[in-house]
Amino acid sequence: MESLGFFSLVLLAARTAHGHLHSECYTVNGEDYRGRQNLTSLQGGKPCLFWNETFEHPYNTVKYPNGEGGLGAHNFCRNPDGDVRPWCYIADQEDGIYWKFCEIPSCQMPGILGCFKDNGHPPPLAESYQTSQTLTIQNCISFCRNQRYRLAGMESGYACFCGNDLDYHLHLPSLECSHVCFGDQQQPCGGDGHVIVFDTKVGACGGNYTSQSAVIYSPDFPDKYAAGRVCYWTIQVPAASFILFNFTFFSIMDQADMVELLDGYANQVVVRFDGRNPPREIVNITVDFVILYFYSDRTNQAQGFSLIYQAFRVQDSRAAEDEDDDEAASTVEPWSSSTTEKTNSTQNEKTSQILVITSSPGKVQNDMPVWTIYALAALLTLTVLAMVAKLLLHVTVKSPTIPSISGSESCAQSAASEPWIILYRPSTISLFKKKLKNHHGDLSPLVGN
Repeated sequence: MESLGFFSLVLLAARTAHGHLHSECYTVNGEDYRGRQNLTSLQGGKPCLFWNETFEHPYNTVKYPNGEGGLGAHNFCRNPDGDVRPWCYIADQEDGIYWKFCEIPSCQMPGILGCFKDNGHPPPLAESYQTSQTLTIQNCISFCRNQRYRLAGMESGYACFCGNDLDYHLHLPSLECSHVCFGDQQQPCGGDGHVIVFDTKVGACGGNYTSQSAVIYSPDFPDKYAAGRVCYWTIQVPAASFILFNFTFFSIMDQADMVELLDGYANQVVVRFDGRNPPREIVNITVDFVILYFYSDRTNQAQGFSLIYQAFRVQDSRAAEDEDDDEAASTVEPWSSSTTEKTNSTQNEKTSQILVITSSPGKVQNDMPVWTIYALAALLTLTVLAMVAKLLLHVTVKSPTIPSISGSESCAQSAASEPWIILYRPSTISLFKKKLKNHHGDLSPLVGN
């Protein structure tokens, strides 16, 4: 019962973890978006056409019948061609344009802090900057991270800015930062007068995490990971009962490249994934210290992975009102985030402590162990044997009456009659021959008959 209750806790905790991090996208361009928005914008947007009715356009269910790119008999925004963000076909063409990007607030990769307007006074992230005709997101992030800045911003597809504080006057919709990077046509690198800002932890090779939940990306993400990478991340959340790991995106080239989760205390591999064995379900590790390990060989590269972890604490409480009630209430609680959030008293308010499971603990077993029964039986057997041996010890073997005869006849009878005597010792029972002396043998030669 206890194990069943624990697995139920883990199952419901996994559902909570899945919804705890609000983002629906973990790739920089929303290629993994599988949400249900069917308008180009939630406010005044145009309705999307169904993918199974757009036969005159390049992307439809006839050309991609197996759900490639998330296409199907629906009209939800998708990104089947790897553009800078999800999009859809529209019925009302404007200047010959028959598709539009979708403004999806929930589709923002963790690590993107937003799209901001560059007023120029002061310039965005003015601590350091560079320009490059081959700029990618990770190039800019690495440039800023190597100088120990916390933030990296990209503008107009080729400019990179670094800093530690956001000094922007206006936060804008993400569509304003949809200009492609000069170095990668599938990545957004800001816009004209608009800067897209990233946390420099994105794509770092290693790190230490102690927060209750976070997203970890493979090295060099969102670019492809480089060859010969060996990276370690430590996840240590004190007092956590278990930690759930969910790979929201996984693209490893072959079997030589691998991702491992290790028990941080025992330093033993709990699970290993590679190109032939991708993760297919949420991983539960019942320790509060886990090591994430990544290795890539020197031949092939791929997009990498994104990983969400969520730590939970199990608290057991027993109802005090009913003494006859043996049920125990176990509450799975994710810790509250370090970011302060506003709360309200409306009926739609959500709470993080939503997983309450009541399970009946197993009764205490009062039965005698089997080995104790065997020991008592053996002791009883030895006692019976000892008693029988003692009785045999006290049995006196008497010889027949020996008449008074001559010495030669006495010797002859003695030689012919040799009774057995059983001698008992504490450790063994010995049987051997012993001649009995007759009465004449005990008489002194000086005493007459």
